[in-house]
Amino acid sequence: MSSASKRKGSGAERDVVAWLKANGYKYVDRRLAGATLDKGDISGIPGVTIEIKNHAKMDLAGWLAELEIEMKNDNAWTGAVIHKRKGKGDVSEWYASMPAQVWLELLKKADGET
Repeated sequence: MSSASKRKGSGAERDVVAWLKANGYKYVDRRLAGATLDKGDISGIPGVTIEIKNHAKMDLAGWLAELEIEMKNDNAWTGAVIHKRKGKGDVSEWYASMPAQVWLELLKKADGET
C-alpha cells in the first residue's frame, strides 16, 4: 500500500472514530495494524466489528468477505463496512454495508428475538 493510500485510509478511520465518539461511543479507537488476526479497524464497541474503506473503486463483495472473517476473529455478533461516499466529508453521509444474514441478526436483536 502506498503512503498516500495509507494516509487516506488512516484519515477515514480517524474520521469514523471522531464521528462515533461525537455520537456517544466514547471508548472507540483505531486498532493498531499488525495483529495476527485482523479484527477490523475500530475497537471499543463489544460484539461489533467495524471495517473502514476509502477507495475510489468499490469492491463490496471483497470488503464483505473481509468483514465476515474479521467478525469471526473478533468473536462479534454484528459488524459493518463503513465506506466513504465520494464527495461527502461528513461520515453520517457515508455508507454502511453488511451481509444480509448479519443484517437479519441485527433485526432479530432489535426485536428482542436473540
